[in-house]
Amino acid sequence: MDQSSIEILERRTVYQGYFRIDAYKLRHALFDGGWSRTISREVFERGHAAGLLAYDPDRGDFVMCEQFRVGAHAAGTDPWQLEVVAGVIEEGEQPDDVARREAQEEIGQVVTDLWPIQRYLVSPGGLSESVYLYLGRVSSANAGGIFGAAEEDENIRVKILTEDELESLMKRGALTNAMTVIAAQWFFLNRAEIRTKWKANT
Repeated sequence: MDQSSIEILERRTVYQGYFRIDAYKLRHALFDGGWSRTISREVFERGHAAGLLAYDPDRGDFVMCEQFRVGAHAAGTDPWQLEVVAGVIEEGEQPDDVARREAQEEIGQVVTDLWPIQRYLVSPGGLSESVYLYLGRVSSANAGGIFGAAEEDENIRVKILTEDELESLMKRGALTNAMTVIAAQWFFLNRAEIRTKWKANT
């Protein structure tokens, strides 16, 4: 099935603040034929994002972000999250450009090579947001400090983790946000290929 299998009967914005919520009335085609009854759903609209796991293949280090997240606080988990670099894609921007820009803004790093990982839907039951995820080659030699855009109320501490440290956090379930979990799992599934390719480009 595709978009032609959906009939939008009504769509209206019911909340507009830092984010937006749209209310839908719709029908969709059924697998066994015919159409569903009219369904009412709300969709949380926040645009799309680009994320980047910053990695130094020469030192075997990751350059990560630690920052406050109100959603994690509301969920009852640690509100200071260990994360990959990430930012919202504005109109007219390309995801890879956003990933590179955010690496400079959030961890002070220039990305010298970019490896696409995956585009995925964050929570398709109620969000339109998708994430373009990348592995980015950086140098961790002088990484560290506090970064973030003050006008966006960002306060980001850079953390350096070895491959063993990140793998241990992943295996213990200590990484609690999806973007970081997906990026870490992808890295360790593809570590041999990444090392071979990026070592050859040194």
